[in-house]
Amino acid sequence: MILKNVENKENNTAAFVVESDAAEFAKAVNDAYLKNRSSISIPGFRKGKAPRAVIEGMYGPEVFYQDAMDELAPAAYEFGIKEAGLRVVGAPSISDVDITDDKTVAYTFSISVYPEVTLGQYKGLEAPKAAVEVSDADVEAEINSVRKRNARMLDIDDREARMGDTANIDFDGYLNGERFDGGKAEGYALELGSNSFVPGFEDQVVGMKIGEEKDINITFPEDYTPELAGKDVVFKVKLNSLTTPELPELDDEFAKDVSEFDTLEEYKNSIRENLNKVRAERAEADFRNAIMRQAAENITADIPAVMIEEKVEDILRNYASQFGMRDNSVSLDEIKKMMGINDEMMENSIRPAALFQVKNDLLLDAVMGAEELADTEEAFEAYVEKTAKDVGATAEQLKQYFGEDFMRHEFRKELATDLIVASAIAKAE
Repeated sequence: MILKNVENKENNTAAFVVESDAAEFAKAVNDAYLKNRSSISIPGFRKGKAPRAVIEGMYGPEVFYQDAMDELAPAAYEFGIKEAGLRVVGAPSISDVDITDDKTVAYTFSISVYPEVTLGQYKGLEAPKAAVEVSDADVEAEINSVRKRNARMLDIDDREARMGDTANIDFDGYLNGERFDGGKAEGYALELGSNSFVPGFEDQVVGMKIGEEKDINITFPEDYTPELAGKDVVFKVKLNSLTTPELPELDDEFAKDVSEFDTLEEYKNSIRENLNKVRAERAEADFRNAIMRQAAENITADIPAVMIEEKVEDILRNYASQFGMRDNSVSLDEIKKMMGINDEMMENSIRPAALFQVKNDLLLDAVMGAEELADTEEAFEAYVEKTAKDVGATAEQLKQYFGEDFMRHEFRKELATDLIVASAIAKAE
């Protein structure tokens, strides 16, 4: 094969021609014959046994040309991008195929190429970083949450409903005197004060007695479902029963029951340490994200649309896989429909996220080229071990699944990220 006529075009596109010689084409034609002969019936021959010359005599000498050209195309493409040293993105298109009288085949490929990136400021960036504080009230709130999860529910029959009770109710909703869809239930357990119902509903259940029936008037919020948004409705409600939580005593025995500690004081200290760790990690993550967004926005690059579209697809398929949809034959339109993703969500959430991820990848690649990163073998192996542990695999499994080249590239991207963040300046919020 020979590479000819590499031409760079606007918008990070390029075209090149690869010419295969007559011997390569002749082999591809014979391969096409061997591949297709089993499906060809010729009078006088058993199916699949007709000689190539007979088939070509009946259907024409070009009968296998198209299959042969299709067979050669991938190899021609790979040869071309390797010879030209092109870094391509997206799938190529074949804009022209020309076969000459001497049976050489010239393919013209059109491609999108990886954009040139000009780094802006990526060192010494500033972003706010939240101070980490854990108050006594934070610790108490966490303990009360645990107490509530371990509470014993007591039946109540001698008083009216109060906030904090769980009310078992029947309800039936009416709009302009007519029942509306989704507004009816029986034996529904509603925790009063949970704010799980329409604003104002739970407040009006408070004070009801067991067996009491009551009309509750509600105005749905303006941001509710279109058919009910801003509408005045009436719920006919009956209180069937009441239960209320009995919280366990806050003492050493409680600490022993819900933790590995022997005393309440030790348990409280553990909660404080865990809250401090979680908040510190969240503050660091928010700081890193803010810095990386700045650095990514500071690059200059003419990004091919195909890079963004590929990232959009990655995001959608990763999202779907979290719900067990891993069939790559399912179209993106089907995924969006199944996941309830509308055009507004695409434009306001998913597409901007895809654009940032593309910019971040371009940024890190450019930083890797601009900096001498300390990617020692020991550091790489430690990175693989840690990554494997995080996903419940072994280092060898990870290398086999993704390939060592990919893992090394991801490692260097992490080094580039660490370099950017390490140079950043944290400002108090």
